Amino acid sequence: MSRLGGFAGVLLVLVASMGFAALNGGQRVTLRLGVATLYRVPLTAVAFGALILGMVVMLVAGIHSDLRVRKILRERLAEEDREERARIFVDQSQTNLFDSDAETGSSSDVRSDGNTNSQSSTVSNTDVRANVDSESETN
Repeated sequence: MSRLGGFAGVLLVLVASMGFAALNGGQRVTLRLGVATLYRVPLTAVAFGALILGMVVMLVAGIHSDLRVRKILRERLAEEDREERARIFVDQSQTNLFDSDAETGSSSDVRSDGNTNSQSSTVSNTDVRANVDSESETN
């Protein structure tokens, strides 16, 4: 629905500008620019020139505003990144609060090579590779 409204708005502006140009095509005006004075300038050229100039001014103002907002967001992101890095640093320096041996008694398990491992959640890459290799040899 909004796409149809946008198309209708553009079409309305186009028809209005064409009507303005057709009705005022023969009109000539004097254009005083402060420094210079232009005589017998077509009214449609003045109107469309003002429209284009207004669009350029709004583009420049929009770019300025956009750059300011981007700067603010970049500063916020950098601050959040610093806070997150500080939080991660604190987490790495903490000790394990819940020792698995103290809660469950002895939680040792037997690895595939026959040795016991006192921390069941720690598995090295060589253990995983050894398991994968031994499984591929049996198949």
